[in-house]
Amino acid sequence: MIFQSLLSLYLYHMRLSDDVLLDVMARFRAEMAKGLGRDTNSTATVKMLPSFVRSLPDGSEKGDFLAVDLGGSQFRALEVKVFNDGKQSSQLESKFYPTPKEVIQGSGTELFSYVADCLLDFMESKNLQHKKLPLGFTFSFPCKQTKLEEGALLAWTKHFKVRGVQGTDVVSSLRKALQKHKDIDVDVLAMVNDTVGTMMTCGYDDPHCEVGLIIGTGTNACYMEEMRHIDLVEGDEGRMCINTEWGAFGDDGALDDLRTEFDRELDLGSLNPGKQLFEKMISSLYLGELVRLILLKMTKEGLLFNGKVSTALLTKDKIEMKHVCAMEKYKEGLSNTKEILTELNLFPSEEDCIAVQHVCTIVSFRSANLCAAALAAILTRLRENKKVLRLRTTVGIDGGLYKTHPQYPKRLHKVVRRLVPNCDVRFLLSQSGSSKGAAMVTAVAYRLAAQRKQIDAVLAPFLLSLDTLREVKNKMRAELEYGLKRETQASATVKMLPTYVCGTPDGTESGKFLALDLGGTNFRVLLVKIRSGRRRSVQMYNKIFAIPLEIMQGTGEELFDHIVQCIADFLEYMGIKGARLPLGFTFSFPCRQASIDKGTLVGWTKGFKATDCEGEDVVDMLREAIRRRNEFDLDIVAVVNDTVGTMMTCGYEDPNCEIGLIAGTGSNVCYMEDMKNIEIVEGNEGKMCINTEWGGFGDNGCIDNIRTKYDKQVDEGSLNAGKQRYEKMTSGMYLGEIVRQILIDLTKQGLLFRGQISESLRKRGIFETKFLSQIESDRLALLQVRRILQQLGLDSTCEDSIIVKEVCGAVSRRAAQLCGAGLAAIVEKKRENRGVEHLQITVGVDGTLYKLHPHFSRVLQETVRELAPQCDVTFMLSEDGSGKGAALITAVAKRLHNIGRK
Repeated sequence: MIFQSLLSLYLYHMRLSDDVLLDVMARFRAEMAKGLGRDTNSTATVKMLPSFVRSLPDGSEKGDFLAVDLGGSQFRALEVKVFNDGKQSSQLESKFYPTPKEVIQGSGTELFSYVADCLLDFMESKNLQHKKLPLGFTFSFPCKQTKLEEGALLAWTKHFKVRGVQGTDVVSSLRKALQKHKDIDVDVLAMVNDTVGTMMTCGYDDPHCEVGLIIGTGTNACYMEEMRHIDLVEGDEGRMCINTEWGAFGDDGALDDLRTEFDRELDLGSLNPGKQLFEKMISSLYLGELVRLILLKMTKEGLLFNGKVSTALLTKDKIEMKHVCAMEKYKEGLSNTKEILTELNLFPSEEDCIAVQHVCTIVSFRSANLCAAALAAILTRLRENKKVLRLRTTVGIDGGLYKTHPQYPKRLHKVVRRLVPNCDVRFLLSQSGSSKGAAMVTAVAYRLAAQRKQIDAVLAPFLLSLDTLREVKNKMRAELEYGLKRETQASATVKMLPTYVCGTPDGTESGKFLALDLGGTNFRVLLVKIRSGRRRSVQMYNKIFAIPLEIMQGTGEELFDHIVQCIADFLEYMGIKGARLPLGFTFSFPCRQASIDKGTLVGWTKGFKATDCEGEDVVDMLREAIRRRNEFDLDIVAVVNDTVGTMMTCGYEDPNCEIGLIAGTGSNVCYMEDMKNIEIVEGNEGKMCINTEWGGFGDNGCIDNIRTKYDKQVDEGSLNAGKQRYEKMTSGMYLGEIVRQILIDLTKQGLLFRGQISESLRKRGIFETKFLSQIESDRLALLQVRRILQQLGLDSTCEDSIIVKEVCGAVSRRAAQLCGAGLAAIVEKKRENRGVEHLQITVGVDGTLYKLHPHFSRVLQETVRELAPQCDVTFMLSEDGSGKGAALITAVAKRLHNIGRK
């Protein structure tokens, strides 16, 4: 009878079904989201405080560290030695000091002086006072941190009521107190919450640990959150530990439907009524008192102890958590319960003992249930952040309630697994407490600082100052002049090849034209129909053919026979085999031209190595291959570079376009130069397009001061070592390989991939430039970066992904800046040619690096603006410069030829 009365009258609302717990879980998730949002954080009860702990231990930490731990009934000072011996071992020595009432309810100056005095005593006892050691500070109260070593106290909890501390930086207060002791020299590097300390302690033993949980005098949880979700902290890269401060969950009334009359009575009698309501339903500080209030009411109702209310039941906090734990030791029957109640002068019957034991069970079970629901919300968020169907993780736990209560751990584990069946959770008890965690945070901070120095040293040569870029611009300008002058052209690295393209489209071009496009591993044949007048338009039909490696690196005859075979297939496909159409041949390799339809190959690039071609006229080689086939004839009007085609395509839309830029597999620029400046071509009237072939800039050593060892490694491993040095620093064909060389070096230094160079990382060419574009995308989370690296056979951690992204950024930014410096030299030359103070000009651009990389175009444009401030440059994307452009050049050449004949 007594059980039915007990359950119906008092404890029914404390028994929580799974549906109720799932609802609590959903409410807590909503509060977490509020706490993470910049606009909603101020009204959130779960504050989701950033801890500025960005990395977990990885086993490479080492050194001697001090820690102090303030937050419970005792203060603790520690020395932690961490060994990098491959076994992840550590050695800990500590000393406990009491926290007298006059200290925890006195002034801030008294509190921090006491902490400093205790630390000095500890250091003297260990003979450490003459060593300079880094210190981690475990401060187990809600703080708003702005740095790892800076945090302002939000509110005291756990019976602490120290004056003059709230709203101030507690690390600064500790430093001031320590400075008064001239005998010790410590550097406070990190301040952490005990919950964060617990996660870090367990994280040293288990790399899967990414959640910390305290269930003791107080209760709290922390976990590793994605930076992109933390609005309160700048930056989107990586993760940061969030201290939830979940004790205040429900302070806005969100749990009022679950709070009983006993919870309300307990809250009213506390030091902080209306605050920390969730903590008051869970933590060991309050559970004993909750049991007392229930027993008191039941006794007054005549349900217990024959209705006799003893002094113990009337005395606040008389029943403590240790009593509850002892009474729930079921294996010992009712003996513990009877003994404890008798000590409290309650003189129970056997039925009383059973009832009291049941009350303890219901109260502590509710605590475990609520704790499990909030923890399940965190685990679900972690799983969704990682975008996995099943999460494998570890929760590091500390706290007296979890450690000493005989049933609590089992209950907690069971309910968590029931609420989140798609999470495989290991619960790891913290052996060394949260104090070691503070030392571990400090050790990790030390490791990261040392790694940061090494990474910065590797990437420093890729950071080009404005002065260095001006120097590059000036050197490029000098090389442009050498290439234009008759006496220096032969030795110039920037060849400044005349193209014999002497005009840009004027809108009167019309007719049908064929275009060939050879410049990479694919070859295109196009039919281009150009209409003039009011209905001006360009229509294109094309077909793509592959060029096998054995053809690219075979004989010249085989290459051109393959090209003609492709043309024959296209003409057949289009049904125009009998027509003798004018043809423009886009040949995207350095050529020395004697006229618009004569081009002598200077040298192969982009992986081509066909023999008997260098020094030969490619138009003649094409004509001979057509003759050999003897199926059709074509009027080859022009041989053009893809860069010139790009300029002409944009020139068709914008008559102000007089520069063409390719930033893709290769890198090159062309521009319209005044004939009077081109000494290697007769005549002074008008203009001619110059194909700079700027990829060879620096082949004479003039930019060796900015070439890194990685550039040299890439050059030495290329097909044309010592040539096209500027192109190898700026073009898409080589950037991925530069990144790969840097990643190998960082891995050798133990800064990446756990120091293990995988077989895939050893493969030349594995890191294609398209991966740079994907990895550097602002929309891409680190999880997706890790997946890209996994596709490449690189098993990376979150920290590895951040470093890889940084390396990609440094390499591509330098490429864009160098490209911008070269282009600034060209636009400045154009301005001086025109003799104007301010130049307005359009640059036609093509190339996958410019078009697809998320930052390349912006950085390039910014660099041109910085280095050529008197030039207003518009960048216009080209649509098929190598195909449409070749046809337009052919059309312009035909138009100019007809004008000449007339």
